Amino acid sequence: MKAWNWSSTGARHRVQSDPERPLLYVLRDELDLTGTKYGCGEGQCRACTVLLDGAPIRSCITPLSKAQGKQITTIEGLERDGRLHPVQDAFIKADAMQCGYCTPGMIVGSVALLKKNPNPSEADIARELEGHICRCGTYHASSRQCDWPRACRRRPSMLTSKRRSRSRRD
Repeated sequence: MKAWNWSSTGARHRVQSDPERPLLYVLRDELDLTGTKYGCGEGQCRACTVLLDGAPIRSCITPLSKAQGKQITTIEGLERDGRLHPVQDAFIKADAMQCGYCTPGMIVGSVALLKKNPNPSEADIARELEGHICRCGTYHASSRQCDWPRACRRRPSMLTSKRRSRSRRD
């Protein structure tokens, strides 16, 4: 076992774990960040999507060793000062979920797309969401009814603001 350090949801973390243990299990089981979901365990469904230094990764197949010293953003880490991220707001307002199991991965992936491209086309959005597998079939509502790019343009500070550091959790 080795000690691993990284930042997640605005806090510094240190855990003792096997370097090959999937990041998803550390987030859920050791840090109680249960918003990130286990879907397939093979990196195919994207329910486990988190951001690693701003880039979307599949945490079910990413070993803990890859997170050493990096910034991890989970669905829990998107809010700022008690306010949901505009993408989260847009998904809620569009009622773009049914069971909600795939939603955290879709939202985190959408946030990553907006960081790369603040004005994505419908084709860009479709490309981003097409790899996310929705068990209950509402992902069409997610992309068609949910106008999250416009919602984010109304609150651009949410896309660029830095998170204030929270207390350390070991």
